[in-house]
Amino acid sequence: MVALAFLIPLGLVVQQLARERAFADAERQTAVVVAVLTVTTDPLAIERAIASTGGPAVSRVSVHNLGEEGLEIGTGHAAAKDLAHAADQAAPVTATVEGGLSYLEPVDVGSGRTAVVEVFIPEDELSNGVSGAWWALTAVAVGLVIASVWVGDRLAAKVTASARQLAGAAGALSEGYLDVRLDPSGPRELAEASFALNVMADRIMALLTNERELVADLSHRLRTPLTALRLDAETLDDSQDADRIRDAIAALEVEIDKLIRAMREPIDAHSPTPDRGERSDGAAASTGEQGCDVAEVVRDRMMFWSAVAGDQERDCKAIGTESPAPVHVAKSELAAALDALIGNVIRYTPQGVPFEVAVTRRDDGYVVLRVEDGGPGIPDPELALQRGESGQGSTGLGLDIVRRVAVEGNGTVNIGTSATLGGASVVIVMADADPAPKEQPPQSRFGLVGRLSREPNERRRRGKAAS
Repeated sequence: MVALAFLIPLGLVVQQLARERAFADAERQTAVVVAVLTVTTDPLAIERAIASTGGPAVSRVSVHNLGEEGLEIGTGHAAAKDLAHAADQAAPVTATVEGGLSYLEPVDVGSGRTAVVEVFIPEDELSNGVSGAWWALTAVAVGLVIASVWVGDRLAAKVTASARQLAGAAGALSEGYLDVRLDPSGPRELAEASFALNVMADRIMALLTNERELVADLSHRLRTPLTALRLDAETLDDSQDADRIRDAIAALEVEIDKLIRAMREPIDAHSPTPDRGERSDGAAASTGEQGCDVAEVVRDRMMFWSAVAGDQERDCKAIGTESPAPVHVAKSELAAALDALIGNVIRYTPQGVPFEVAVTRRDDGYVVLRVEDGGPGIPDPELALQRGESGQGSTGLGLDIVRRVAVEGNGTVNIGTSATLGGASVVIVMADADPAPKEQPPQSRFGLVGRLSREPNERRRRGKAAS
């Protein structure tokens, strides 16, 4: 558009120059004849002056009202009224005639007489070279438009390619692919953003590596006091409490070993990193666990917690553990979630407060694990489910573990008030791993005919009942 804004005025200037050039030639021819007329009115001298102008334009020059007889020299084009009007003027005038313009200049030849010198200017002389100039300017304009479009397209493609590459890298990094790196390119702002993304990815890798090393080191430090506990447990007698303590220490050693092995594994930057809401390929994957029986897990863990409850004079019971209730959750994960819930009851409710654990296998394809107590309850369930948030001075991770297990089991977790014990009620809903097939309603042998025959009788019965 800028090019067109310059080229259109340039074309008009070319057109104006052609017109002025034609008038300049006419003035030059008129000046030769006027110079002769100021000296003599001899027709032969005038004709020789006209012939001296040269070129094909000689035939375009004519002289009118020459001498007393009003002689005419050459072929005129202007009308009589235009000639009369020019004779009355003190300066040259132009008149529009067929095929062009006539340049008329009056000349005082003495004795009160005025002759008029006419130079005919054809239309093609007025626009000589203008069409060629317009075509040339049009070609230049088209070339400039095409060049600007091509350059703009190349620049836009470069910018969009860099922006698309940056958006793709950011999306891959958000999904956990930590090996994403960019070659900074494009405009300065996009190049700086690409460089910043690379620095951020390197920083994330370093932070994750340091975090895993720290967790592994802290887990390894737990082995020393755990070994001491195991040695002390070996000195106990063969009572049921001693066996329970040894089993708990052995389970703790297994979990610490799993944690150390998982943290010592290098980070796979080519695969997505699991977030906090997903279970990583840690303990459950390493043991090959694919699911478990909720009732069995409750029976196993209640053997441990019932002894602890007995020491604190708490009434505890397990309900609904006689029938299997399979779910798609690893046994160790579900046991950890159940330990977290019962441990919260033991730690944060007064001694003697009862609790119960119930398992329900529903017909809608879900298994429900419910832990209830007779304590003060949970005042803010939403805050309690947030990771790291606790109003009891704990780490705030117990209920988050429960939430993650529920998500892993394609279910959810709800916190409310127990209808029987009056305290907190935590309900974990998980999808049934082996749901019973839904019963189909019996189909009538008579199909549509039978249904049509029954509908009038049913409507009559409903009418009688309403009345």
